Amino acid sequence: MATIGDGFKDIFLAGIGAMAVTAEKGKDLVDQLIEKGELTVDQGKQINTELKHKAESTAATVREDLLEARMVAMTPEERAAFVAKAAEIAQKVDARAAAAAQVGDASPVETVAAATPATPDEPVAPQTPGDAAPNEAPQTPGA
Repeated sequence: MATIGDGFKDIFLAGIGAMAVTAEKGKDLVDQLIEKGELTVDQGKQINTELKHKAESTAATVREDLLEARMVAMTPEERAAFVAKAAEIAQKVDARAAAAAQVGDASPVETVAAATPATPDEPVAPQTPGDAAPNEAPQTPGA
């Protein structure tokens, strides 16, 4: 015969079972949400890339259409002047790019002064670290 203690025991065990099932289902649900979230992030990156390409393409098309419309409205002399100005600007931009490409390391170059006299009669002065070269005037920073 079942006693009240057995009923409490069954209720207690049912509660523990419900918590275990809830934990398992919750973990499955969280895993599914994480998986869908990863897919959403990947899809978002792909859509963002596609939109960026479409925006760049549209901007280029609009820019070309506006330039064409403006050139149609120009007289032949205005078009020639425009082409000359565009060529001049292109040369300036190319010159700047070439100058930027030629810029190297701007660190100071250290040279070693020869310890030979300027004239055969002039003696060579001994050097100590931090002294100026024997035949050179000391330089000040920024000079």
